[in-house]
Amino acid sequence: MKLISWNVNGLRAVAKKGFSEWLGGTGADIVAVQETKAQPDQFPEELVRLPDYHLYLHSAERKGYSGVALWTRQEPDEVVLKTGYEEFDREGRILRLDRGGLTLFNIYFPNGKASPERLDYKMRFYEMILEEALRLRREKRGVIICGDVNTAHREIDLARPAENSTVSGFLPQERAWIDRLLEAGFIDSFRYLHPEPGRYSWWDYKTRARERNIGWRIDYVFISEELRSALKEAFILDEVYGSDHCPVGIELEL
Repeated sequence: MKLISWNVNGLRAVAKKGFSEWLGGTGADIVAVQETKAQPDQFPEELVRLPDYHLYLHSAERKGYSGVALWTRQEPDEVVLKTGYEEFDREGRILRLDRGGLTLFNIYFPNGKASPERLDYKMRFYEMILEEALRLRREKRGVIICGDVNTAHREIDLARPAENSTVSGFLPQERAWIDRLLEAGFIDSFRYLHPEPGRYSWWDYKTRARERNIGWRIDYVFISEELRSALKEAFILDEVYGSDHCPVGIELEL
């Protein structure tokens, strides 16, 4: 199974840059995107009816904001959009698909830079996700969490760690949540297979940082320990343009 995850920073914008052709050529079984910024009736027709794929989406109540979507070749047994927490559900940040003994989360995690209140929101969102992931592991399910986590885990995961040590996205409490996720039996798939530095998934548009590779690795695919033996590859597609993020993904032999 090949899974690709990408924060497209506006689905309608990336659709004009050849997204449907790119997606069709990936050979992926699942393509999960974040920050669609589109209501269901605003999705480009060619993406709604993409051959060989089923589309599922969760849009924010606020127009032009947040949102996630996912294309999958195989229909899931169940699709879950609601977390039970209204403050999170109204921002359209989560798609959960269940098939057999496997659960996949496509998540656009909040950004905490805007204010102390948004940082608190982000940390509460983190806790909710961790609790749900642990509950599913107790049920002996294989769990995949993919998406824009909006935090670089370690110094190797951003080009300028010292300069960003007090910036949301690299704060100790944000990084500690990833530590806790890994301690709870999850694997950072890319770092597990690729210990080398200099690989990032997000670059600031304003400073043209991508040209100099001054980036952050804030897009992840975490897998539960049950799936470790199935992990065959993890990758960052930094040659793919169209957003300030690039796609990331994994291949599992299931």
